[in-house]
Amino acid sequence: MKIITPPNPITKNLGPSVKVFLAGSIEMGKAEDWQSKVISGLEKIEHLCAEELTIFNPRRPDWDSSWTQEFTNPQFYQQVNWELNALEQSDFIIMYFCPDTQSPISLLELGLHAKSGKMLVCCPKGFWRKGNVDIVCEKYGIPCFEDLDELLTNIK
Repeated sequence: MKIITPPNPITKNLGPSVKVFLAGSIEMGKAEDWQSKVISGLEKIEHLCAEELTIFNPRRPDWDSSWTQEFTNPQFYQQVNWELNALEQSDFIIMYFCPDTQSPISLLELGLHAKSGKMLVCCPKGFWRKGNVDIVCEKYGIPCFEDLDELLTNIK
């Protein structure tokens, strides 16, 4: 399994790997590090895949919360473009909505990729816009799960 985090480059030639983007709640201090749980779960089932997995994990180890979220900020610009490129290159997008967050960018990404056919969503009870997420998933045939364990069990 190969794990790529920003700002590491995403090359177009990743070989025969299945590429998975970990989208969803990432609000530092509010969202749990659910990405580690998913990566651990994927490691356990990787042997079932005929191909290696490449994980695009946007949770940046060197994130600095003092960076302004503006177009003119080079670090922020790089992060957003890294995520957009990884989303486009992914074969699958696992999206998690943490109940303790609002996750507006994740909602935006859900809208951008709802018709892609490559999404798996986990939206537990308590997420403030769970109804909207459930309706979008139903409308576009996106598998939607109540918890990450259920999603990981069904990903096989």
